[in-house]
Amino acid sequence: MAARLPRPPRFDLWAALAGLVGGLLLWGSGLGLRKAGDPQVLFDGGGPLLVPLALMSGCELLRRTAPRTALLTGTLALAADLTTQGSIATIVMYTDLMYAAVLYGPPTTARRLPWITGMLSIAATLVPFAVLRVPEALLIGVVTGAVTFTPASTGLIVRNHREAADAALLRAEQTALLAEMDRTQAVTAERARMARELHDMVANHLSAIAIHSTAALSLDDAATTRQALGVIRENSVAGLAEMRRLIGILRDDGGDTEPAAAPTLDGLNALIDAARSNGLDVTLDADAGENLPAPVELAAYRIVQESLTNALKHGSKGAVRVRLDRHDGALRIRVTSPYGDRDTPLAPGSGAGLVGMRERAALLHGTFEAGPVAGPGAAGDKIWAVRATLPLTEGDLA
Repeated sequence: MAARLPRPPRFDLWAALAGLVGGLLLWGSGLGLRKAGDPQVLFDGGGPLLVPLALMSGCELLRRTAPRTALLTGTLALAADLTTQGSIATIVMYTDLMYAAVLYGPPTTARRLPWITGMLSIAATLVPFAVLRVPEALLIGVVTGAVTFTPASTGLIVRNHREAADAALLRAEQTALLAEMDRTQAVTAERARMARELHDMVANHLSAIAIHSTAALSLDDAATTRQALGVIRENSVAGLAEMRRLIGILRDDGGDTEPAAAPTLDGLNALIDAARSNGLDVTLDADAGENLPAPVELAAYRIVQESLTNALKHGSKGAVRVRLDRHDGALRIRVTSPYGDRDTPLAPGSGAGLVGMRERAALLHGTFEAGPVAGPGAAGDKIWAVRATLPLTEGDLA
């Protein structure tokens, strides 16, 4: 089944109708481009010019849906019009077909027609002048250029402007899409950062509260209960202070209230003391040096904090060792704790601690490992080892 041409736009219908009506009015008034009896007129009388006029009007219906077919058929109609007295309406409609062929046609047509019509206009100027040797012969080239080259070049200019506008619109849409992607990624990264901060801040204190509250409820001893309540209060106050610090950061709007500074390695001793008050036997060996980048200090502090929290919840009784040293332009962290066979942790956990530590190391282009390893003691002893290496360069703020 043959493909049907799309329906012409309404503007093309009106253009075809206007050209046909205008040509009929000129024919009815007896106005032609050439007088009857002119040697160039092969078909004398006004009637024959109606055939190319009607054909050219039909081509106007195809000026956008089939521009190359319309131009080819219109060229034949124009040639036929030259054998009659001629109609200005036919010529005007042909210039529109030439313009539409360049504007709406394929890119190859848009590139070639201005060159072809330009060469044709030059030839129509030089050849008649060389043959006739009269200045009036130059008018043939002028008319040819006005009918062919002028509408073709005009169509090319308009097409280039439209393509430039479309390209600018596409670039703007792509820029908006990239901006939206960047915004989404920034929001996702910020949410992940806040999740790490909330987990690392709260998990340590709440784990200690859960463990000591369990001990206070399970042991019927006033001294033990009082000691547990003291630890619970201490961790509650510390956790509340950390939460206020984070809320201060979130609500900081440049006013007079300054949020508390993020924790640094200077606070490791206080962190170790808090872990010892929670029942851990912790030793610290820190030789990190000075002038560490702030993101590295924050990441190292949080990794040690989460490692101590995991030792409190999952580890067995025994020594917990924390070591930090600076080597080959990187800060190395190692935290080891006894690894027992406890079925359930002393306090519930979400499993996000290891994920958060790994993310902190990755954001600083460092490495992270955690898992059970063979201990230095008797055969069968195991320890849980956390190892991280953080390059001492400014990375993404963890």
